[in-house]
Formats: sequence, C-alpha cells, structure tokens
Amino acid sequence: MSTLRDRNVSAADGTTREKMVRELRELGAIHSDSVAAAVSTVPRHLFAPGEPLDTVYAATRSIVTKRNEHGAAISSLSESHIQATMLEQAQIEPGMRVLEIGTGGYNAALIAELVGESGQVTSVDIDPDIVDRARSCLAAAGYDQVNVVLADAEHGVPDRAPFDRVIVTAAAWDIPPAWTDQLAGDGRIVVPLRMRGLTRSVSLERGEHHLVSRDYKLCGFVPMQGASAHSERVIPLDEGKVTLQIDGDQPVDSDRLRDALFSPRVERRVCTFRAGEPLHDLDMWVITVVDDFGLLKATEEAIDSELVSKTTRLGGRAVIAGGSFAYRAFPQPIDGSRTKFQFRIYGHGPGGERLAEEYVDLIQAWDRDHRGGSGARITVYPADTPNSQLPEGRVIDKKHTRVVISWP
Repeated sequence: MSTLRDRNVSAADGTTREKMVRELRELGAIHSDSVAAAVSTVPRHLFAPGEPLDTVYAATRSIVTKRNEHGAAISSLSESHIQATMLEQAQIEPGMRVLEIGTGGYNAALIAELVGESGQVTSVDIDPDIVDRARSCLAAAGYDQVNVVLADAEHGVPDRAPFDRVIVTAAAWDIPPAWTDQLAGDGRIVVPLRMRGLTRSVSLERGEHHLVSRDYKLCGFVPMQGASAHSERVIPLDEGKVTLQIDGDQPVDSDRLRDALFSPRVERRVCTFRAGEPLHDLDMWVITVVDDFGLLKATEEAIDSELVSKTTRLGGRAVIAGGSFAYRAFPQPIDGSRTKFQFRIYGHGPGGERLAEEYVDLIQAWDRDHRGGSGARITVYPADTPNSQLPEGRVIDKKHTRVVISWP
C-alpha cells in the first residue's frame, strides 16, 4: 500500500516532469512527440534516489553518481538537455535494437520507451558498481527488459549485435572498430567525440568505407574508461594553478610558455554578436584552421589574482606558437543594454600581439564565411586510410580512425 508521502512524491514528480519537458522544448532539445513522451513517462527521480526533485528535474543540471579516488566525476546522471538532444539526433523508432555505451539507467529507460515492446535495449559499462546501480534503478522504475552488461565497451556487445543505433554516453576520444562492425547497414552512431580538446555529440551514418556526420551538438560528458580511455597532455604553467591542456603530440616549449604567462598581455576585440546567439561553431572553425591549439585552464586563485580571465575556469581556447599564446576570453557588453557583446582576445609572450591579431583574423574569417551557416562536416575513416583518399580539411589522427573536419 502506498503511503501519503509516496503519493505526494508521485504527484510532484509528474508535475516536475511535465515542467522539464516544456523547458526542454523551449531550449530546443526536444522536437519530436516521441522523445517528449519518453521524457514525460520515465520517473527520473528513481535514478537519483535521495536528490531533491527540483535538482533531478532541472533541464540543464547533471548529478554526479560516482567519483574516483581523486574526487573527479567518473559517472553521472547527465543533463536531461543533453540526453534529449542525443535522442533526437538518434531518431530511434519502435522495434529498433539499441546499444548504449556507458550506463546509468535513466537514458536506457528513455530508449526503452522509444523502441517499445518490439525493440531491444542493451546498456554496457565497465564499472561493476555502476552496473549494479543501473540494474537496481531500472528494476525500481519497471524497466527490467533493459539488458545491462558488465564489459569493456571498447569491444561492444557482439552477441547482441547488430544494432540499429549505438548511443555513447561518455566522452570518446576515438571510435573503436567494434562499434562500427556491430552497427546495422543503415544504422547510426551518436557519440560525444573529442576532437583537439573539444567535445561534440556527433550523429554519424555510413558512407562508402567511412562514417559521415549528419549533425553535431555541443555537449559535455565524463571520459571513457578501460581500453578506450585517453588523457590529454597537461602542461603546468604556474605550479598547477594554470595549465595548458593539449590533445596532440605537437612539441611545446613549456619553459617559454611559463614565462609568457607572466608577461604583460595585450588585448584585442573583435566581432559583435547578440546575447543568446549560438557561437559554438567558432571553436570548431578554430581547431580546423590552426596547427597548435590547447585549452588554458586555471584555479580560482589564479583567476582572482587576475593573472588570467574567468574564461579559463572552463578552458580558454588558446592558439600557441613557440613561446607565445593567445586565447579567447568571455565576451564583454559593448553598452549598458547588455544586448550586444564583443569577443576579447588576450595575447601573452613575445609573439602575443601577433598571435592575438591572427586570432582576430580567424574570427573575422569565420564571421564572414561560416557564421550562421550549415556548420562543419565531420568524416571518420579507418586509421590505415591513405591521405590520397581523405577529403580536404583538418585531419586528426587517432588510434583506430582518422577524423577529418571540413567546411563547405
């Protein structure tokens, strides 16, 4: 028999679920009635026991469910905004067989609603604690039909293949061959793919001997574990308070870059835009056209000292050359109305002024040729593909694949 408290929680949960769906529609994360129905149906709070309903049903808030010994998040209940966005990218239909890589339970339940009774959902994770938790939460929510597998997702789940959709819910540096091999001929992979330090949820379909993007969205996820794990190089610039994170093997003069950090900086301003205007493609453009790129990150202590901009809390997009670097800071309003803003570029080091001006030129080129356009095209080829068979663009070599970013 349900208690009064249970009935009150259930009523409040239903109300907050519907509110979250409305908010997700307003944010543009939900477009289809099928995804809206799934989000309206699955009780998200059962996958975050003990958390306040307002927290659980916040459209843009994630909840960490496990940390490692250093306190870093290794599993989370992702933002419903990101989950809904990726489900829309996947375009799941009733009767499909879906592989979810990285489990937590809630997203698998949403997928189960989308595939219906005639479909199949397999969710795989390398961490036994997370697998046990997902199974328990799914059972409590009434989704026992989801098959939760304990395994390294690098190898997929071959005995349940082929899959019409592969949805990855951890940041992946590469796409292992098993994911493609276990994909149906007309299938689709939706993966938070890390490219030169940036992560985008990329929807990929088969081309001839390669994968090609249909679209991509801004996202953030905890990193993959197991055989697919990959760490960027971290260059300390100020005793760990300021670091430069680099995804690549380009040579870096760390001593000169440390000196550059403490040198007087130059500032340049460029490109006016309106509040709320999406500008995420600018970063994709920058990593496509520059050779040496990194993320400048800093602690609150370094930011409070005004050594670096507040942007570095999340990672300032930096262009590097020898012993100098320039990075893009948070934009500033151009007047008191705060409806229009300008980018700021800070340059450090002996070549800082030149680099800042080159960064300005990059932004102006993006503004002129690509702002508000169709975006980049991302193609993924096997690692042994020769250069002669790749399209023009920025080639990012990985263990299993060669990723090419090109622009129309």
